[in-house]
Amino acid sequence: MASSSNWTWEQNKLFENSVVTNNDDPDRFQKIAKVLGKTVEEVKVLYQNHVHDVNATEAAEIPLPNYKTGEAKGQHNKKK
Repeated sequence: MASSSNWTWEQNKLFENSVVTNNDDPDRFQKIAKVLGKTVEEVKVLYQNHVHDVNATEAAEIPLPNYKTGEAKGQHNKKK
């Protein structure tokens, strides 16, 4: 069983980018865990959670957010 792990927004984004860039690497979970300071099990659990979320979204089980103009492009977090 995986230990409970808190992921910051930055760690989650780094995880997502690392999965994309290391998708074909058989050691991707080990490499991602090392970069993020997480265990391989924690990385695998987060990966499975993302897979579940994507599948649920594609199956229309989870409604897409209703973004205001500009928010979908990440503009809602930018400081002025």
